[in-house]
Amino acid sequence: MTASLLLIGLVTAATFLLGVYGVRIARTTSDFFVATRAVGPGWNASAIAGEYLSAASFLGIAGLVMKQGAAAMWYPFGYAAGYFILLLFVAAPLRRFGAYTLPDFAEGRFRSRGMRRLAAVNVLLIGWFYLLPQMKGAGITLELILGTPYWVGVVVVGSIVTLAVALGGMKGITYVQAFHYWVKLFAISVPATLLLALVGGGPADPFGDALPTFAEVTAVEVPRDLTLNVGESITVVVDGVARRWPEGNVDVAAGTELLFPAGGAVPTAAPAEPLDGVSWTVPIEDSDRGLGLLGAISLTIATVLGTMGLPHILVRFYTNRDAASARRTAVATLVLVGGFYFFPWTYAVIGRMWSPELYVRGETELVVLALPALLGGSLGTWMSAIVAAGAFSAFLSTSSGLLISVAGALSHDLYAELVRPEAGTARRVAYFRASAVIGGAVAIGLGMLVRPFDINVLVGWAFAIAASAFCPLLLLGLWWRRLTRNGAAAGMAVGGLSATTAILITMISPRTGVLGALLSQPAIVTVPLAFAVMIGISWRGRPNRHADRILLMMHAPDEVKPLMGVGNT
Repeated sequence: MTASLLLIGLVTAATFLLGVYGVRIARTTSDFFVATRAVGPGWNASAIAGEYLSAASFLGIAGLVMKQGAAAMWYPFGYAAGYFILLLFVAAPLRRFGAYTLPDFAEGRFRSRGMRRLAAVNVLLIGWFYLLPQMKGAGITLELILGTPYWVGVVVVGSIVTLAVALGGMKGITYVQAFHYWVKLFAISVPATLLLALVGGGPADPFGDALPTFAEVTAVEVPRDLTLNVGESITVVVDGVARRWPEGNVDVAAGTELLFPAGGAVPTAAPAEPLDGVSWTVPIEDSDRGLGLLGAISLTIATVLGTMGLPHILVRFYTNRDAASARRTAVATLVLVGGFYFFPWTYAVIGRMWSPELYVRGETELVVLALPALLGGSLGTWMSAIVAAGAFSAFLSTSSGLLISVAGALSHDLYAELVRPEAGTARRVAYFRASAVIGGAVAIGLGMLVRPFDINVLVGWAFAIAASAFCPLLLLGLWWRRLTRNGAAAGMAVGGLSATTAILITMISPRTGVLGALLSQPAIVTVPLAFAVMIGISWRGRPNRHADRILLMMHAPDEVKPLMGVGNT
């Protein structure tokens, strides 16, 4: 615990020092929102990767793959592939447009304050939704390594991020996030390599036709009231009394002490089901127990197209010097993100063999934090500390980028532009700092409520909303001159509202079958619906009279714009 506290303290101190450095050079509105558009591709790519690789990437993917098997690998595939689509269709023209935020683009493209308001509302919705898994990750991480209550981690990380953003804005956070990418890559790769080399294979083939088993006699304290799915009959010592559990469901109260025999098949906390090795390696789940093919397609649509709709990622492309730098940034980011995603599956496979108690406790999301202890001795202690510091870094970096987007929407897109348009730079910076405090407080409050949900599922929902609201707006707004203000507004509203409604229904009252799959992963319906509404309404209307000039500005090479009399808005 001492080593973990030391390294977490060092990461936090470095975050504050870089934030303080940002304060020294962040004075103007441009500094706070787009870092004076002077960030190089390599530094910017590190910063994007740093804020993109969130709690879902550092903790959630390994935990979800451990629980669901290859069916969960659609998440990292979509997260990485989304940058390829972003590179092809969005990065360069969006940078040429020139703006501070996504709502700036919406207003400038259609010359409409109403579009700014609508886009800002969607930014807030996506930003706060995406902050929830970061808060949950912070809560469970400090709970594991320090033994603190869940809410302590939420408050600590939320407060640190709020202070860092309020002080430094985008210019300060750029340095923070670039630093955090390399911290996270080191923290996940070095322990994974050592685990492969020193721990290696387990007592049974993880890919065979048997359920996972306990390698040795294993004691488990149940953290909360659980229903365990027992895949094979097993004798368990329950609070000192031996009992035979038949195949089926067994209810276990919080605080119960369980003792499992070596070689016994591992029960799994509901709603997950025990999977034999063959089922665990199938990339498409059986629809009776999971999302099935429909859900996998919908999830892929959400993660691939949702990447281009994430406000905290898109604003990064405004910080590049020019369109060519934006393209190079996208390529470099794809390489950095893809390299990181090589490692989570390692933890999932080793965890299935050596930490089956996580199945029983329903805490597979802790597998990355739990496994380094298998190395034993001081090596295990320090590797555990390094992983804990990397997880803390993930919460800080991603939360920082998200909170900048939320604060920007509140201060720049809503309050300053719509209520106080006459405000000068000093007042706008003050609005930004106040909005950061408000946005952080809301994230902390909501973060207390989401512990029952998987981190990656929460992130997938944020991506679904982003894909439904902003992906159609960007693709059509950047490439189709006939897109009208009414069509864009209606499509953005319908897409964002339908995706959010489906997700809220799933959170409050989960459904099963095809309907449940569509509600829990709605992008397969809501994204085409948003496109259809935008195109249908626009086709019947007339495009903005400035549309041709705006599209020329976004697609003409920077070198020829002065000759055409075209400039950035």
